[in-house]
Amino acid sequence: MAVLWLDEVDADDLGTVGGKAASLGELIGAGLPVPPGFVVTADTYRTFIVDSGIDEELFAAVDVDPEDSAALREAANTAHELIMETPLPEPVRAEILDRYGSMGEEGTEAFVAVRSSATAEDLPDASFAGQQETFLNVRGDDLAQRVKECWASLFTQRAIYYRQRKGFSHAEVDIAVVVQRMVDAEKSGVLFTSHPSTGEPRVIIEAAWGLGEAVVSGTVSPDNYVYDAERGVVDTVSVAEKKIEMLKDPETGQTVEREVEGDRRTERVLSDGEISDLVALGERVEEHYGVPQDVEWAMREGETYMLQSRPITTIRDSADAAVGTGGDGERSEAEADRPDDREEEPADVLVQGLGSSPGVVSGAVRIVTKLDHLDQVQEGDILVTEMTMPDMVPAMKRAAGIVTDEGGMTSHAAIISRELGVPAVVGTGSGTRDLENGQQITIDGDKGTVRAGADEAAEPAEEFEPIEAARPETPVKPMTATEVKVNVSIPEAAERAAATGADGVGLLRIEHMVLSLGKTPERYIRDHGSRAYQDALIEGIRTVADEFYPRPVRTRTIDAPTDEFRELEGGDGEPTEHNPMLGWRGIRRSLDKPDVFKQELAAIARLLDMGYDNIELMLPLVNDAVDVEAAKGHLLEAGIDPERNRWGVMIETPASALMIEELAAAGIDFASFGTNDLTQYTLAVDRNNEHVASRFDELHPAVLRLIGDTIETCRELGVDTSICGQAGSKPEMVEFLVEQGVSSVSANIDAVRDVQHEVKRVEQRLLLDSVR
Repeated sequence: MAVLWLDEVDADDLGTVGGKAASLGELIGAGLPVPPGFVVTADTYRTFIVDSGIDEELFAAVDVDPEDSAALREAANTAHELIMETPLPEPVRAEILDRYGSMGEEGTEAFVAVRSSATAEDLPDASFAGQQETFLNVRGDDLAQRVKECWASLFTQRAIYYRQRKGFSHAEVDIAVVVQRMVDAEKSGVLFTSHPSTGEPRVIIEAAWGLGEAVVSGTVSPDNYVYDAERGVVDTVSVAEKKIEMLKDPETGQTVEREVEGDRRTERVLSDGEISDLVALGERVEEHYGVPQDVEWAMREGETYMLQSRPITTIRDSADAAVGTGGDGERSEAEADRPDDREEEPADVLVQGLGSSPGVVSGAVRIVTKLDHLDQVQEGDILVTEMTMPDMVPAMKRAAGIVTDEGGMTSHAAIISRELGVPAVVGTGSGTRDLENGQQITIDGDKGTVRAGADEAAEPAEEFEPIEAARPETPVKPMTATEVKVNVSIPEAAERAAATGADGVGLLRIEHMVLSLGKTPERYIRDHGSRAYQDALIEGIRTVADEFYPRPVRTRTIDAPTDEFRELEGGDGEPTEHNPMLGWRGIRRSLDKPDVFKQELAAIARLLDMGYDNIELMLPLVNDAVDVEAAKGHLLEAGIDPERNRWGVMIETPASALMIEELAAAGIDFASFGTNDLTQYTLAVDRNNEHVASRFDELHPAVLRLIGDTIETCRELGVDTSICGQAGSKPEMVEFLVEQGVSSVSANIDAVRDVQHEVKRVEQRLLLDSVR
């Protein structure tokens, strides 16, 4: 049979339907409401290439040297032409379209998602996720063509390269295709089966009109519903003003953004009955996986569908923080029928929202409507803004609390606030309009309230305890030969980073400490003196070094581009560059302006003298040994002995990767890949340019070749290698790096646990392969 319904397959059918289909079938078998669909079996693909006689020519065409880019490109093109130009057998085409026809309503054709499901995908010992094609909102006769395109995607350049690298025979890998109904959601959102900050037994549900992208992206402030699992009741209902919704255009299938009209803006999205349905879904999902889950869901015509589920990674250890009310304070019928044992909200509440990060704090309001207002936010202030952005992180770090007009539990403000441990209330709708600059307020990040005046019981800011008392117990983690480290951008996040059990810090950025000063280094030194500048750096670095001691902390010297410095006091003299990412930054700036660089090194030298021998110095954006030798001279001048103290470089340019032997000869101890820059410079793709951002791919064969060759050379020369770019959190990159023999992988805080398990899985598979 060429086609099977998803509910006919399970995990035992991996070889027949591939990893993705087997997983979906398993979830359906567990009774979870996955959108229905069918799978075109892997045997169908195999029969197609064999019966048509293209199999031998196909496999011969892709049997090339994966390091030969031209040969790889030609192989992929040949394979695509062979598959796409070979007619699909009519019986197969008819069976596919017959199954598809039964998925639509009478007289209409269904929109479906068409996803590849390779037999070498989502395996216990190999992960090929994302290697093959996916097509959304497919309809009608296009379906058969899309199935063939999925088959052809088994032989993209990237797929050929990976199989060659991993030792998989092209002839032994088959591919199935999942065809699944798209959910044209009327309402959708996210569900946390436990509180995402505290882990309390409270189900948090966010909901908005239309498709879920609006909620997940933070574009709309969603309704928020809190269900007390211990008492079995809806505890709070917070109805937000939902200004926009995302919908699927019925003609084109494209996602469009439209204004929510009339009363629907302030209408409650979910009824108590729908909340109960979602809570029950959450319980089933958590029971199936055994750990608290973050679930994406959608509703259409009274049916609820599970679109995705993943473990919650942001739960903190504190179990005594409470989740309270927010929004307009509307109470559900279920709640109204029970005795209210909570205190009534005080009459001095100014605005309400969602309590997205626990804690109660008082301070003066500082309203930020433009980025150039950020310097107005001082220590102990309450930052009030419409929606936070990454550029606001320095001000968020200074703030004692955060209030936003827009956003929900998964917005930027909510996530960063929880990482910082700063109380936050998001989605107030009118905080920037109803609050006044300088006004004293108290925000409750548990209840989601903003009250007038200062609360004497509120703490102005969290104070770190002495390191011996503050350091949490290191959690049980997988033992791996490849070290798994963590990236730290903000010293205040050090305690949470250490709690992951990481083997050290793979990247600590000095520039974030400098940007938080509000002045360029030159201006700060001029106004306060070089010793004060060193002290500011020492305070930030020592915070992290204390938390991780004796685990290593790789501290990178300043790498801020000129446009970031221009926003600071004293930034008037910064040059105006067409593309600052290609300009005066990193080691170039340090060597051109050695006075500032010397102060950074003096701070490091003082820390080493204090006994912080776990600090390792890392130099950014080097190109060749000339850069490194010049920097080495400054190290010696500052009293840092390159022979005794570990130091290294970032590999962020193709030049540094190609010149790694010369860099190693200069005496470096380690080389760490910065994949964001390395990918941009290798592919000539600006990832912030919307016209080409889709071409940004850290897993491109050219990027992997530079990384793989560098690791091989470094292993021969006794130089450690690591990765500290964003790609280090991706399973596909982790697998590649471990197979190449990388010394360590550094991941984002919320990804460390997953990377630890991925590294262990790959190492066990490699060990097993070696003894077979």
